[in-house]
Amino acid sequence: MKRCRLSYDEWKCITSKDISGKRIHTDFFEGYVELIKIKEVSEAQIWKFNGENIVVCDNGFQWLSILPQNDFYCITAMMDSKGNILLWYIDMIDGQGTDLDGMPYFDDLYLDLVVYPDGTVIVDDMDELEQALSQKDITQGQFDLAMHTCDKLKKEMLHDRNAFIEFTQKCKKEAGL
Repeated sequence: MKRCRLSYDEWKCITSKDISGKRIHTDFFEGYVELIKIKEVSEAQIWKFNGENIVVCDNGFQWLSILPQNDFYCITAMMDSKGNILLWYIDMIDGQGTDLDGMPYFDDLYLDLVVYPDGTVIVDDMDELEQALSQKDITQGQFDLAMHTCDKLKKEMLHDRNAFIEFTQKCKKEAGL
């Protein structure tokens, strides 16, 4: 299992960024919300969706990470330089914590959801989750947790696209980002 810091250091194309974050406790969310302002990249990152290219990482872009305190996922809203949401990337996770330098992290359970503004939800990396189980990198319980969390998100939070957009905006506003 891979440990991912909310600083997203594994994105080597990001050469300069500003990070700010805050723990929030509201009636709609408890957890950590962070904003990465991507100042400079060595190369823009482009993903394909429905035959179209979507730039997800470039100079001036922003990523808003939403890590709930008592749940097993982390949402990253990838936004362009004007703050328009391009897509959400949701990692299913096993646990979370804070490193000695104060940076939150999560333990990635391989399975992800990619959510597009038109409401399309794509399950991503199911093959990686199944391979991790077969190679005993994760337990059956961790596999089941990833599947349950994925199904729950699709049925509940992602069921209403407008409510999900509003939730994202409220988290950003509440954290003062």
